[in-house]
Amino acid sequence: MRLRTSCSVLLFVALLASAVSATADAGLPASLDRGYHSMYNLQFAAAQQEFAAWQKQYPDDPRGPISEAAGLLFSELNRLGVLETRLFDDNSRFEKRRKLTPDPNLRTQFDSALARGEQVARTLLAKDPNHKDAMFALTMAAGLRADYTALVEKRNMASLKYTKEANASAKKLLAIAPDYYDAYLATGISKYIVGSLVAPVRWFVRLAGYDGDKQAGIKELHLAADHGRYLAPFARILLTVAYLRDDDKPRARELLAKLRTDFPENDLFAHELERLDGRVAGQ
Repeated sequence: MRLRTSCSVLLFVALLASAVSATADAGLPASLDRGYHSMYNLQFAAAQQEFAAWQKQYPDDPRGPISEAAGLLFSELNRLGVLETRLFDDNSRFEKRRKLTPDPNLRTQFDSALARGEQVARTLLAKDPNHKDAMFALTMAAGLRADYTALVEKRNMASLKYTKEANASAKKLLAIAPDYYDAYLATGISKYIVGSLVAPVRWFVRLAGYDGDKQAGIKELHLAADHGRYLAPFARILLTVAYLRDDDKPRARELLAKLRTDFPENDLFAHELERLDGRVAGQ
């Protein structure tokens, strides 16, 4: 059984206030917003500077190390050439993608950051079972593991375990905080993935407890894209892929154009937009 290509994209994560400085400015307080903005601009050193400063200033906030892990994974996906949408808008292209050679040192740092964030989150939840940021940190950690497993290791079915875990954590969070919009990325991508599977596979994974509804998943991804704080751009990336797979080029182009405007240092968005315009012109 093969998953549709959309299962490879998660979470992350992951995925930001869009009107902040693209670099870690000296003298300013640490900012997760600036860190994520730099990450999506492919300015990974600046992003990690912000995430490290945040952890130093707020050692009991699990979002710090989890954000560090997100930055590490995003940089690895960029290095490996995984972020191009052409890999995901066609099943055969994705399934035949070349074998990747991950950076073992980065993997160690990635796992360490996730473990630190999860430990802090669980400590907070032991004191307060409804600690929203801790619940979000666990949601994001599971999503990042799903991303690494599918996108780097090419183990699509194995990644479903983490996707399910992220979905469960996100549901708990949204039950008490429906306005924590970043969490809709996890529930949305889970529903989209399972809902996009061919019927026999979809039946099998639903028996294993996975929810699936493609259109409901797209609606929840839009909630994250329109209202999310840290993961809004990543939700837009996922929606771009979804619309390309449905051959809805106008919506895909609209999303890519906004990403290009919000993150001008990320030439991937400009490149993908040019490629999409070329495809439309060639029709």
